[in-house]
Amino acid sequence: MTNQTAYVWQADKLQAATQGQWHNLNDTVITATTITTDTRKIGAGDVFLAIKGERFDAHEFVQTAKDNGAMAVIVEHEVDCDVPQLIVKDTKLALGDLGKYRRDAHPDLTVVALTGSSGKTTTKEMIGAILSQIAPTLMTRGNLNNDLGVPMMLLELSDEHRFAVMELGANHLGEIAYTANLVRPDVAVVLNIGTAHLGEFGGRANIARAKSEIYSALQADGVAVLPLSDEFYETLANEAAKFTEQALSFGEKLVNIDEAGLDEADAQMLKVEGVDSVLVMGDLFADDIESFATHCTFTLNTNLDVDDVESLPVHLPFIGEHNVANALAAAAATFALGVDLPTIVKGLESAVPPKGRLTRIDFGEHILIDDTYNANPTSMMAAARVLEAEENTKILVIGDIFELGDAADSEHASLGEHLATLGIDHVLTLGVHMTHTANAINAIKPIATHYQDKPTLLKDLQQLLNQSSATVLFKGSRGMAMETLINDLATV
Repeated sequence: MTNQTAYVWQADKLQAATQGQWHNLNDTVITATTITTDTRKIGAGDVFLAIKGERFDAHEFVQTAKDNGAMAVIVEHEVDCDVPQLIVKDTKLALGDLGKYRRDAHPDLTVVALTGSSGKTTTKEMIGAILSQIAPTLMTRGNLNNDLGVPMMLLELSDEHRFAVMELGANHLGEIAYTANLVRPDVAVVLNIGTAHLGEFGGRANIARAKSEIYSALQADGVAVLPLSDEFYETLANEAAKFTEQALSFGEKLVNIDEAGLDEADAQMLKVEGVDSVLVMGDLFADDIESFATHCTFTLNTNLDVDDVESLPVHLPFIGEHNVANALAAAAATFALGVDLPTIVKGLESAVPPKGRLTRIDFGEHILIDDTYNANPTSMMAAARVLEAEENTKILVIGDIFELGDAADSEHASLGEHLATLGIDHVLTLGVHMTHTANAINAIKPIATHYQDKPTLLKDLQQLLNQSSATVLFKGSRGMAMETLINDLATV
């Protein structure tokens, strides 16, 4: 959907962007500021684009769109409706063409694109907080990060925007290559390679291939930002090098002495002392990390000039050490654009955590932590470690993780084995696959209870809360809607 004051779509621009052909245009003058795919959101003078999906066909609602005020429609075939119709081969691709046309109309726009198995939205908010200090910045809203959502976001570009921070997601190979080509990033960031969408990709190596597609849209002067500590760092670096020589790494990595780039004398001395590995720092790295109930603190360092390492303290208003890694990625992305370290730190310290991502809620003598927006095995463990750091009784309430394919049961069981190593008092699990998590935990220590329905879980949770003050963390995949437990708990 376009910004209401941003841009006027005329008939010739719509045709140029989509290579479509007008039908029923006659003498109609098209002056639309909004292109929408939802008839419920149409206003007078808008253009309706009819998407055809596997389970629906919006061509059936063209008359509704006209009745609601649509000035024109974009369709794949002529529809029996007296309204100007721009006929294109594929309306999904036409949406992408419109987004690209809008982006290309902003040659001076600076774009940061990011992807990863976890942390995308949080990091996007951090980058946006940094860049918004400098100039108006467009950021991906909600989950508009796929092949339909990305062009929808590009249609919101206005002439005032100087930066755009675009989150790119994927559930199949080729999707990020497509969306990255639409946004044409100046800086492309991969945060990590985890197990989100494991079922669709069939393995982490394929996930790495998919995420690395973000680098394919970089020009030679574009900058690739790489996660040094990730197992697939070399894969990502090799892919990025095909498109640009400009790269920045963030984080740190333990490597064998022979791979650390030390001079021979230093390496030999360390070996004599029995040291066989050393910690290598990325171009931007953190140290002095401390995690608290409401925030983290760390020192942000640049490592580009050994004779001039710049360092500044950061008070990050996010909980969990994994968010320090997200902050480093945000720092690297903006540092790549020439933003100085003080401005980066100020932006990080003013960033606001997105709703449903480790949001703390006071609940009488208890604390509820809402991390219900989504989940994958990596983010589930990161959240559990946040809970582990709490002082009072620790209760973890978790629901099924989706999109793991044939590995769903084994991934849930593995999750349970890892959770059992943490200092958590109670684990309440919900869903089809979480029974494997509960069984794996109980095989090590009997702290887990599995539930088939929310009302039963909620009843037992209330009993636990009546026993002592507690911190309860809720998490699960989006489809599990675990936030309803928080809502129900608050209304009991």
